[in-house]
This record gives sequence, C-alpha cells and structure tokens, in this order.
Amino acid sequence: MLIDSTAHLPVGLAMLDSLFKAPDSAELSRIILRWLHFVAGITWIGLLYFFNLVNVPLQKKLDPETKKKVNPDLLLPTLWLFRWGALVTVLAGLTYFAMFILSTDVNNANALGRAGLNTWVVLLEWLTYPIVLFLVEFLIIKKVPALTKDGRVFAIVAIILIAIVTYGILRFFTAKLTVGGYIPSNKTLSIGVGGAYGLLMLLNVWGIIWPANKRIIGALQGGPPAAPELARQAFIASRTNAWLSLPMLLLMGTSHGDWLIFSGKTG
Repeated sequence: MLIDSTAHLPVGLAMLDSLFKAPDSAELSRIILRWLHFVAGITWIGLLYFFNLVNVPLQKKLDPETKKKVNPDLLLPTLWLFRWGALVTVLAGLTYFAMFILSTDVNNANALGRAGLNTWVVLLEWLTYPIVLFLVEFLIIKKVPALTKDGRVFAIVAIILIAIVTYGILRFFTAKLTVGGYIPSNKTLSIGVGGAYGLLMLLNVWGIIWPANKRIIGALQGGPPAAPELARQAFIASRTNAWLSLPMLLLMGTSHGDWLIFSGKTG
C-alpha cells in the first residue's frame, strides 16, 4: 500500500508545481509589506477594541487595591503590543503607499503631463495634514478641558477638524496629480485619506495614550502620583481612535475596487 501511494507522489508534486508560482523580487517586497501591515494592524486594532469595549467597563468595577494588583501585569504587556503594533502598521503601510501606489500616480503625472513631481516630496507634503491635525487635537485635549469634559462636545470638534483635513487632502492630491489629462487614482485618494486617519491614530497612541498610561501605571507601582486629568485625556484619545478606525478601515477596503468611492472625481 505504501509503494502504491508513493507512486503517485511525483504526479501530485507536478500538479502543485504547475499551480504554484514563486514570487519575483518586486512581488515579494509587496507581499512582505502587505503581510506586515495586516498582521500588525490586526494586533493594533484588535487591542484598541479590547481597551474600549472590554477594559474601560472593567476598570469601572475594580477598586483601587485590585487595580494595583491587576493593572500592571495586564496593561503593560498589552500596551507594549498596542503601541509597537501601531508603529509597524503605519510604517509598513506608508512604505507600501509610497512605493507602489503614490509612485504610480506620480510617474503617470510626470509622463503624461510633465508635472516634475517627486514621490517622496509629495509624500512629505501629504504628511503635514495629519501631523497638523494631531497638533491641534493634542492642544485641545491637553489645554482646553472645557472641550473634553463632555465627550459629545469633543466629538463635534473632532468631526469638524477631520472633515476639514479630509477635504484638504482630497484637494491636495487632485491639484498635484491632475495634469495633462491624467487624474489621481481612487487608490491614492482612498489610502491618502484613510492613511492620514491611521497616522493620526498612531500619534494619539504615542503622544497621548501611552505617556498617560505609563504615568498612571507607574503610580500604581509606587511611583509619583499621576495627574488626575491624564486618565480622561487617554480615554478621549483612545475613544477617538476607536471611532476613527471605522472610516479608516472602510477607506482601506474601498481602495481595492469593491466600491470606487472617489470614482466620481477620478473617472
């Protein structure tokens, strides 16, 4: 029986060989970047939902002594995965966007319209939108407690700011890449907006959520007391990220052709 079964092995391997295609170097780089982006993104967004849907309600039920015993062991490793997952997600995504999506539009604009654009310059110009948005949000959260005391008020402010930046990004790419009859692709516009949301979320993680939680957990471990407003600031930034992840993920999905959300602009 063993001889009979192994006799068919070369035929089976030949069939697999006819189906399998080894990736070339360009394909391999795309695969690795997208794989890193997906795995790190699943880790990051999964923990984001854990914090907002599970941990926040749990913390309200714990007394101070229980928090001292539980939170350092629970939250420190979770926050480590959370913040580094966010960083890897964004770095892999930015690299993929620049090398394989934005560069295609830039090269086409240069070829068809002699635009004289440089991909990395366009990328840096685009990055100013989410960075400025974060700086404004950071100042509001840190310096204007009247706008963060009620989450509904802050939500309105955040929606207005995000809408302004979204419009600015769409206008920026359209103005830059509409030359010589060429118009920017839906992919560039979708990821240009969704990626900006992701970068804002990353800056919230490293600029507000992690520093505040580091101080709070340090206080539980016997360090200096944490300022009482830090918990609220971290909560507002985390809740902003949770809601913002929904349009971000939608835009990442629409970049791949199921729904060409910006096809009315790009044809």
